[in-house]
Amino acid sequence: MSALQLRNVPDGVHRELKVRAARSGQSLSEYVLGVLTRHVSSPTLEEVAARVSARTPVEPNQTVADLVRNERDAQSA
Repeated sequence: MSALQLRNVPDGVHRELKVRAARSGQSLSEYVLGVLTRHVSSPTLEEVAARVSARTPVEPNQTVADLVRNERDAQSA
């Protein structure tokens, strides 16, 4: 594992992180590591936008049955 040192953290941010860590029964390091891990596990806005733009557009008059049928047809092709 690597170590990370963070400098110039504003006092208010540091204080709030310590409070949240204490409320969750964690050390400051454990809490911040959890926050960072959750953050990098989530897709970025650019990644979400790319996923959305890659999807096949849905026509307003299509029924759920139409969508399911089209999906099944695409998988069997």
